[in-house]
Amino acid sequence: MTIHRLLAQMTVTDLDAATAWYTALLGRGPDARPMRGLIEWHLSDTYGVQVWAEPDRAGHSTVVLYESDLEGRLTRLAHAGIRHDGPRTTDTSRVLTLTDPDGNRTVFVAPPAPGDH
Repeated sequence: MTIHRLLAQMTVTDLDAATAWYTALLGRGPDARPMRGLIEWHLSDTYGVQVWAEPDRAGHSTVVLYESDLEGRLTRLAHAGIRHDGPRTTDTSRVLTLTDPDGNRTVFVAPPAPGDH
């Protein structure tokens, strides 16, 4: 047996509001709506993000995405109106944490910038 695909799931209270936020975050609308209350972004052939309306569990999810162009991501976020505190630098990477309207976290991780630690 082989697992060939991973979908990280974010639980939300309001699917319409979440659709707008994740569309702005990811720069495009969802790729699929496989069933009522569920939307998906297929970020590659093997992984993606699901957003699921389940109010009782909303706001307790985190997804970590490795970003090849954090500066470009920051520019796109500014154009989309998504607020954040900017990236922080760790010993091995730069980390940008964003929070959706329900409190779920999307964390972008990127290599350190030239000249960083």
